[in-house]
Amino acid sequence: MTSTEIRQSFIDFFEEKKHTIVPSASLLPQSPGLLFTNAGMNQFVDYFLGSEKPPYEPARATDTQKCIRAGGKHNDLDDVGYDSYHHTFFEMLGNWSFGDYFKEEAIEWAWELIVEKWGFPAERLYATVYSPDEAAGDPSSFDQESYDFWEKLFKAKNLDPKKHIVRGDKKDNFWMMGNTGPCGPSSELHVDITPKGDTGGKLVNKDSDECIEIWNLVFVQYNANEDGTFTELPSKHVDTGMGFERACNIIQNTKQFTDFSNKPSNYATDVFTPIIKKLEELSGKEYKDIYPKSVDVDKSKLDSDMKTAIAFRVIADHIRTLAFSIADGINPGNTGRNYVIRRILRRAVNYGRTLNFLGEQAFLPDLVDTIVEEFGEVFPELKTRAEKIKKTLKSEEETFNRTLAKGLVKFKKELETNKDKKLAGDFAFQLYDTFGFPLDLTEILCQQNGIKLDTKKFDELMLKQKELGKKGQKDQVIKALKFKSEVVTKFVGFFSNSTKANVKEIHEQDGIKAVIFDRTPFFAEMGGQDGDTGWLVIDDKKIPVTKVSKIGDAVAHIVSKDIEIKVDDVIGLLIDRSRRTKIEKHHTATHLLNWALKEIVSEDTVQQGSSVTTDRLRFDFTGEALTKDQVIEVENKVNEAIYQGDAVSWLEKPYTEVKDNKDITQFFGDKYGERVRVVQIGGKMEQLDGYSMELCGGTHVNTTGELEIFKIKSEGAISAGVRRIEAVVGSAADSYIAERSEELDIEVEESLKKIKELNTQLKEFEVETVEIPTTESADLVDKEIYLHALKEAVVSADKAVKKKLTAKIASQADEMLSAAIETGGNIVEKFDGDSDLVAELMNSCKKKKFAGAAFFVADDGQKLHLGAYVGTDGISEGFQAGKLIQEFSKLAGGKGGGKNDTARGAAPQRDKAAEILKQAKKKLA
Repeated sequence: MTSTEIRQSFIDFFEEKKHTIVPSASLLPQSPGLLFTNAGMNQFVDYFLGSEKPPYEPARATDTQKCIRAGGKHNDLDDVGYDSYHHTFFEMLGNWSFGDYFKEEAIEWAWELIVEKWGFPAERLYATVYSPDEAAGDPSSFDQESYDFWEKLFKAKNLDPKKHIVRGDKKDNFWMMGNTGPCGPSSELHVDITPKGDTGGKLVNKDSDECIEIWNLVFVQYNANEDGTFTELPSKHVDTGMGFERACNIIQNTKQFTDFSNKPSNYATDVFTPIIKKLEELSGKEYKDIYPKSVDVDKSKLDSDMKTAIAFRVIADHIRTLAFSIADGINPGNTGRNYVIRRILRRAVNYGRTLNFLGEQAFLPDLVDTIVEEFGEVFPELKTRAEKIKKTLKSEEETFNRTLAKGLVKFKKELETNKDKKLAGDFAFQLYDTFGFPLDLTEILCQQNGIKLDTKKFDELMLKQKELGKKGQKDQVIKALKFKSEVVTKFVGFFSNSTKANVKEIHEQDGIKAVIFDRTPFFAEMGGQDGDTGWLVIDDKKIPVTKVSKIGDAVAHIVSKDIEIKVDDVIGLLIDRSRRTKIEKHHTATHLLNWALKEIVSEDTVQQGSSVTTDRLRFDFTGEALTKDQVIEVENKVNEAIYQGDAVSWLEKPYTEVKDNKDITQFFGDKYGERVRVVQIGGKMEQLDGYSMELCGGTHVNTTGELEIFKIKSEGAISAGVRRIEAVVGSAADSYIAERSEELDIEVEESLKKIKELNTQLKEFEVETVEIPTTESADLVDKEIYLHALKEAVVSADKAVKKKLTAKIASQADEMLSAAIETGGNIVEKFDGDSDLVAELMNSCKKKKFAGAAFFVADDGQKLHLGAYVGTDGISEGFQAGKLIQEFSKLAGGKGGGKNDTARGAAPQRDKAAEILKQAKKKLA
């Protein structure tokens, strides 16, 4: 069977067992505690917890889930390439029961698929069941039920259950979601793939690639309590996961279980062979399916064939991770999961050097079409975002190649002088801080060269840098509240600016009081929206509320410690409506901006974060840089919606009804409850037919007309593939436009003055002047366009002037050189000019075949430009142009170099020109 047939066979089998086929969840997890979706159960957690009812009838599901394990608790990164079955990206085939069937069906169906349908030899199978180690304090009791079901199946094949059922402790056979919460025993199927298949289960759970765990059946039946006890759950669930790549490995590499003589490998299946063949085609190297004895092998002692084989496997693995993650909106970056993806990309690029990809051009984008061809039908997001994946990979790889080349030169020089076979931690930190080398890349280089790395010193320097960064930040926020609360504060601020509320709790901390009420109109900071301020109203006195914070489901109102309040008091709460309105305007504008970007720039634009305050909105998104025309188009699109005065409405819906609606924007990183709030702009209320619809818990204006005007202040990159727009609406936009208009007037005046000065010079040269653009518009956009035209005119005029000046000085230089040739001797001269003038002077020397030595200094008003030319007589006198530049540029804090006959340089200290001339004349006299 091909890999496509194996995947489909699994899905079809469980569809026949009345399971609903569900699509894979995004690799960007809903749980804030996860870096990536790393298991099939991630998208079903709420069904296990009972916080949501599964929408399937019966309550069963099956899928193939994209997973990444390359960071955090689940991290297979270091083993990739060194063995046959670990990956950073993999597919998890799964079948699920949410309070429906349990152990008997799960075990019998696993056997039916594996043995009866696919034909796995039963004598090579080993099932594990949970058997607690009481001495170690393992929870619960022996899983007799699972043992009995497996026993029945093995006996039916005339196999000894005592031999084929292996007992495992908590580490191997008990699954827990956390220290508390749903948990239960697991039962795994392992396959003996040794040539004879006669290990008798001795390799089970021994991390051997000759006995592979292929399927894990988890039986969620207990709740772990805080006191360490376990209670039965009212509903029992089944959570299974089969390693897709491992299944393909065993089926394909044993010729459908007829030949176990060769070492099976995931990389020898059609999941990976198309990628490896493409790599062979691109690199000109041949892949050999060979492996080191252990993943812990001394990497510096591997031969070239083994290093090449490992490089093929690492890249084949990593390109899948990169393509799938970027397709799901996880781009390489500097923090969190984005940094993990950047590390993986840089590892792939570094291993690419083993395959002769030396940085002349990016090679990773050339693998994307192969990925799309192999997986695009099952995961259509790869097809729709293929070009984005290529652009992101190309940009990242080219950027890293530039720093990698410089860093590798530094690393090699360090090795040449390193005698103690240990790389200093401060040097490793320099590679990280200056050249962008992640520590694990430096570790790989050290391993490949057989030297140790002082990670302790590296860690010290990293910590010091972080502490310095913290010192440089102003402490502008109240310290984190250190108390907990079980109160549920009802938010009534969607409908009212004020309310009467009952004091439920009062907490004191760091000179403030935190008052918790049963209800509040105050919006606590959430989803990027600033929290409210306002007042407590006590006996007609207004007590300032400076901040509100969420503490679980409670809302803490921060007031002065001197306020006299007690529990059960009934107090008035009043928000600062003027402040809230400014925030709501910017929040609604954020929704419009998101919509406009998808309409104007790309429907693949994905929000990465936002912040809305009284004076501006900030919106982060994935995508390319916007052109000036696109910025104007986006502004116009939002302002058109504002001028229309469209209704901004909302409705609450069960999450299960809207989560699969492609027209409603939602964010995979956010956690949604059983009911959600859909904020809709345009269309009819309750119809979900607006042009902008998002899941959002924030507050908004009633119509777009209340925003008055929208203006983008800036657009730029904050990390690779992530852009940031800052914008303003309403009075904040009016203020910005007025300020910017004044700035533009000043810049326009300065540009006009500069053009006139340059044109005066051009008249002196008796050449055509530059035409000065004109405008009478007072519109801000028109002014910016006008200023851009003026700046282009300045550049054009400046070039024309420089060209004439250079020609004039070059003519003078020709005369000077002619005289020097007649009289003999060397030349040392200074001019007003730039690097172009130096180039002209050098060319003149070459054209006139000047035999002596010449040294030129040109001052452009900002720095010195240096040039040295040495003819045949000068070389015979022992002069070298490169050495002359190196010697004299240092006098002014500069540098440079070149060949024996010509060399160039530059220096920032203009006041040292006289000293350079003095020393040059002395040297060349």
